[in-house]
Amino acid sequence: MSFRERLKNIVEQVDGAIGALIMGYDGIPIDECILPDVSLDVQLLAVEYATLLKEIKRTVDVLKTGGMEEVSISTGELRVVIRALNEEFFLVLLMVKDGNFGLGRYLLRLNASVFREMLQD
Repeated sequence: MSFRERLKNIVEQVDGAIGALIMGYDGIPIDECILPDVSLDVQLLAVEYATLLKEIKRTVDVLKTGGMEEVSISTGELRVVIRALNEEFFLVLLMVKDGNFGLGRYLLRLNASVFREMLQD
């Protein structure tokens, strides 16, 4: 199964999900699955959040509190769940604000090891 197929599977399982991406901390997406009716500039959002994540990751390293695992961001219209995969890549799940946040977090955590293995191939 490809990155896109796995991302699509996650989006289809989570009520309120509008997209999922696998990205590098450099802001370059590896692959994505975004619903066709989404008017949000997902690329811009992903690049901006990648910049933010680099700072969070740096802070976690300075504080020596263990590796960064997950970050969530909630706004008036959107919920974003980010799951670190390794030192280079992370998963992003985008949901409307009343989407199934718990299931989204669970599925990212559940699938993280599969994505890690795929990145090593």
